[in-house]
Amino acid sequence: MTVSQPLLPLIRNPEGLEARLREIPGEPGVYLMRDDRDNILYIGKSKKLRSRVRSYFRNSQKLSDRIAMMVRQITEIEFIVTDTEAEALALEANLVKQHQPYYNVLLKDDKKYPYVCITWSEDYPRIFITRKRRMTKEKNRYYGPYVDVRLLRSTLHIVKRIFPLRQRPKPLFKDRPCLNYDIGRCPGVCQSLITPEDYRQIVQKVAMVFQGRTKELIETLTAQMQEAAENLNFEQAARLRDQIKGLRSLHADQKVSLPDDTISRDAIALAKNENHCCIQLFQVRAGKLVGRLGFFAEAQSAENGAILQRVLEEHYNRVDPVEIPTEILVQHDLPESELLAAWLQSRKQRKINILSPQRQTKADLIEMVERNAQYELERTQRFADRNTTALQDLADILDLPEVPKRIEGYDISHIQGSNAVASQVVFIDGVPAKQYYRHYKIKNPHVRSGHSDDFASLAETVQRRFRKYKDNPNLPRQDDPDFPDLVMIDGGKGQLSSVISALQDNSESPLLEDLKIVSLAKQREEIFLPGESFPVETDSEQPGVQLLRRVRDEAHRFAVSFHRQQRLKQGRRSRLDEIPGLGFERQKELLAHFRSIDYIREASVQQLQEVAGIGPHLAQGIYKYFHPNTDLSSE
Repeated sequence: MTVSQPLLPLIRNPEGLEARLREIPGEPGVYLMRDDRDNILYIGKSKKLRSRVRSYFRNSQKLSDRIAMMVRQITEIEFIVTDTEAEALALEANLVKQHQPYYNVLLKDDKKYPYVCITWSEDYPRIFITRKRRMTKEKNRYYGPYVDVRLLRSTLHIVKRIFPLRQRPKPLFKDRPCLNYDIGRCPGVCQSLITPEDYRQIVQKVAMVFQGRTKELIETLTAQMQEAAENLNFEQAARLRDQIKGLRSLHADQKVSLPDDTISRDAIALAKNENHCCIQLFQVRAGKLVGRLGFFAEAQSAENGAILQRVLEEHYNRVDPVEIPTEILVQHDLPESELLAAWLQSRKQRKINILSPQRQTKADLIEMVERNAQYELERTQRFADRNTTALQDLADILDLPEVPKRIEGYDISHIQGSNAVASQVVFIDGVPAKQYYRHYKIKNPHVRSGHSDDFASLAETVQRRFRKYKDNPNLPRQDDPDFPDLVMIDGGKGQLSSVISALQDNSESPLLEDLKIVSLAKQREEIFLPGESFPVETDSEQPGVQLLRRVRDEAHRFAVSFHRQQRLKQGRRSRLDEIPGLGFERQKELLAHFRSIDYIREASVQQLQEVAGIGPHLAQGIYKYFHPNTDLSSE
């Protein structure tokens, strides 16, 4: 049996790289970069494909650390030629939305700013605030990220007071609506007292608020109120009047002085230093500031104008065409402003003006946006300095060759062995990266109620986490963004020893040679290293020790929360779950027919068969479960 060799990265194969670059034309189009597993790393566009792709591999080309890491993984480059640059931009946007490549996200998503999510994928959409954009369901819409969290929560509170909306993710009662229905806060979604079509019309109005179309919504509601009054439907007219009054109060105290209040415009500016870049985008509609969005990017990723252009491309690619303003004010000239304007115009079907104002009121607006971005940059820098100091101190404490970029923390949670679970948390550059968090259900049969074993549980967890590296000793580790620079185990010498034993192997490339593992004991905040009898001499108030404590506390919090979920899920299990062949849907039919498990217990086999989906064999099984000593053959 022949084992296929992994593809060599192009940067390590000069002849293959040069041959591939010669095949790429100098026309406009889109390029796709893949790794040795055929995963798409990056999708880009250019008006001259060959020169753009070649720029990634020039030694003189200054690349950011992130892009340099990507280049080291490229094994194949594909391209799609288009007729125009505008077509290339539109194609790039569609491909990025479809494939979501890891390195295509210029903007850092550190969960600092929240979004508003409307779950259009559901019959009765929910509206809530979240700090995570989940792209698993295409129909769901996200608005943001919003800088002013307090104003966002206030807006959502007012909106839910104005419009009758679904208030709970799950019904409070099975057979009747809750108090929110009685006081007019909810239209009775849980009992389907309103059709999905009518309810979605209400949510459409709410979406207009977060699209910056409050003025348009007020005009629509005003026309409906007048029509209701003319038809002598005064109750409906009064409700619409109250909604209009509430909407007018949303931005009553916000006014931006501009010469033309009828034009919808966005203003974008950035502030950056050597390490960080903070971008803010102000949404001005009818002379009012209706939204203030914030973004982060790598400072060295591109020139100022190119960063602003990329932010605008990513932002407008996520919004509906109706949300695109007719005027965009930018702090710096964009390198491809005409291309961006043409693409936006094709989406909105209206002319889009992109301006870089230098004087008068529009320049003052840009200056105000830049000032706000500068304040956010200073706050970000203070936070980053604290993390940098802690990471450097931790590297000194543990005698690491480099500052650890990715730190993973592990902990176990259970109650006397029952519902034992483990947590894996990830800190990148000293900041929690919750998108990489994982939890594990402990499968060890010896860990059960009344018999706990944290040593075995931790050993099982790290074995499952690093199994692919043990099974494939030649798998690259240094360039793998998922491979940690440091692993922290919650516990003392015993927990650390069990983990080390679980990861030991006799391969040519032992895993433990590349993996740095420590443990942190709770009582005295002591750090233990593998093979050492005594803890590392540290001060519990050192920045590096405090960082490890933050990792340990987060791992503990995440483990406990998952353990509680498992206990709650077990507590909610019905006795019907124990009946073989009785699935969830048939359980619902039984409960809907008999109203309670007590009535199901008292029912005869014939009565059980009256329920849809319950045949003779299953009915006998249900009856036998509740009456184990009954001989059905004699009946």
